[in-house]
Amino acid sequence: MAAYHEARARGGAGLIILESSRPWADDVSASYYVDSSTDACIPGYRGVAEAVHKHGCKVFGQINHGGRIAYTHEGMHIVSHAPSMVPDHRFHCMPRVMSADYVRDIIGAFAAAAGRMAEAGLDGAELTASHGMLIAQFLNPQTNFRDDEYGGSEENRFRFVSQMIAATRQVVGNDFVIGMRISAEEHEPDGLDQAAWLNICRRLNDERELDYLNVTVGSMMGLGGSVHVVPPMFIDHAYTAPQAGCIRREVRQSVLVTGRINQPQLAEQVLAEGQADMCGMTRALISDPEMPNKARAGKLDDIRACIGCNQACIGHYHQGVRISCIQHPLSGRELMLGSHPAVTTSRKLLVAGGGPAGMKAAAVAAERGHRVVLCEKSGRLGGQALLAQTLPGRAEFGVIVDNLRREMELHNVDIRLNTAVDSALIETEKPDAVIIATGAIPYRPDLDISQDTHSVDAWQLLKDEVKPGASVVVADWRCDWVGMGLAEKLAREGCHVRLCVDGEMAGQNLQKYLRWHWAGVLHKLDVEVIPYARLYGADGDTAYFLHNTSGEAIVCENMDTLVIAQGHQPETTLEQQLADTDVEIHLAGDCLSPRSAEEAVYEGLMAAREI
Repeated sequence: MAAYHEARARGGAGLIILESSRPWADDVSASYYVDSSTDACIPGYRGVAEAVHKHGCKVFGQINHGGRIAYTHEGMHIVSHAPSMVPDHRFHCMPRVMSADYVRDIIGAFAAAAGRMAEAGLDGAELTASHGMLIAQFLNPQTNFRDDEYGGSEENRFRFVSQMIAATRQVVGNDFVIGMRISAEEHEPDGLDQAAWLNICRRLNDERELDYLNVTVGSMMGLGGSVHVVPPMFIDHAYTAPQAGCIRREVRQSVLVTGRINQPQLAEQVLAEGQADMCGMTRALISDPEMPNKARAGKLDDIRACIGCNQACIGHYHQGVRISCIQHPLSGRELMLGSHPAVTTSRKLLVAGGGPAGMKAAAVAAERGHRVVLCEKSGRLGGQALLAQTLPGRAEFGVIVDNLRREMELHNVDIRLNTAVDSALIETEKPDAVIIATGAIPYRPDLDISQDTHSVDAWQLLKDEVKPGASVVVADWRCDWVGMGLAEKLAREGCHVRLCVDGEMAGQNLQKYLRWHWAGVLHKLDVEVIPYARLYGADGDTAYFLHNTSGEAIVCENMDTLVIAQGHQPETTLEQQLADTDVEIHLAGDCLSPRSAEEAVYEGLMAAREI
């Protein structure tokens, strides 16, 4: 963790706010949360602070209690506690009502946690009132029905916050920064709206010990609000800034804003328009830890921009594994991989394939000192990323191609388009090693689909090679962006769409915030989603599926077009051609096994490091 944050400090960040910690032992609900409830956290925090301070960067901690928003611990649901007995709609917890003594204990716990952070050498601490957490639950009349000193009137609901700020300042002293994270709007039926939060912020003006506000949006009390915790690429850049601007005009504290700010130019615009004093850019620095230094040096074109895919950052987090970035696998693996080692002997490498795997392999190999030629058989770099970017709301995915192309250009990769690699080319070029990254092609299962059925594969639609009829059935085996994206695209083009998914739900293999947002889009477009549906065959205007668990038939009649989205199969032609030669080969990406851009980029990087 210290190595991860040091990489961002070295990259030029001015302030790092660490991930949320739990100050109360009963609320530590998963092993990968930072526990600030005992002095055992001090050495770890001290290690992070020392690593960050070496580079002139400041570091704050963050303190949070979920209240009614509670997870499981060691497989069991914990006992959640909240101001009142109001269930949440994401984790489905029914909380116990906190006694007044328990409330005061929690206030003391927050202050004690901040004191540990100060003792460890951190520069400040942030109290978390955002995303519908415990502090927000006390402030909200829809979740706080208490009739004691901490509920009833607006003043009483605010007392929890006021006492917490005062207690924290008393523990940490005057030279330690205290901030509060808030949601300018919670986007939940029982959440606080923009007007309510603006009123709360006006009250916070009286809290002289509070130094700044960190403004975001959303709530973890339900699925719709949770999407905004880490907003996916569907959502506009810097979309929270106007609301932060409204708050900034009303408060004396400094205002920091976060939410899809992925480029320094965008951050500068937010600051220039007076919407905030500081910009938080978490995923931007996961994607490119050197972004601040590059911006300072005027190398804006060299910045590896976050594309908001959510796959390896919050997606990994929800799996309980280290976060990373599909474009920059070194993130989260600073100690495991470190920087790319320079080669002692430069070799000539030929990379076959200009998709994400091939581009990353070429860039890293050239950065290490090899002489690299990349050949792409088509006229464009990008592979399947070019298809993904054609879907509604997914244009930003194509930025991965721009980023990887720039990485290759910076290290002088010889890029040759419209050049297929075969044994003859290899004989001519005489490379010392070949990295095969030839990707995959659509998989068409051997099913009983009659000749009079208008059946097309997903790639044909994405390339606009065919036109669908008015009523479309999408047979989605992978349960990822292909099926949901095609369903949205076709529905927006006026088709009636039935999305039959070979799994529990549409988007089953996507990061949950992305999936939830997309599910809402499809619902608004009247797309009919049929789960547990395994394609069996088709006859004329009827498609047949088997229910995955009952084995009974699912029949989709009155169909004009059947879209076959049954995954991909690896392209292994070149590998087979070279199998009986003495050419040194390395494989990366979908030609090994069709998966996602994350695996492709990682394997391209690793292949380049092996040579």
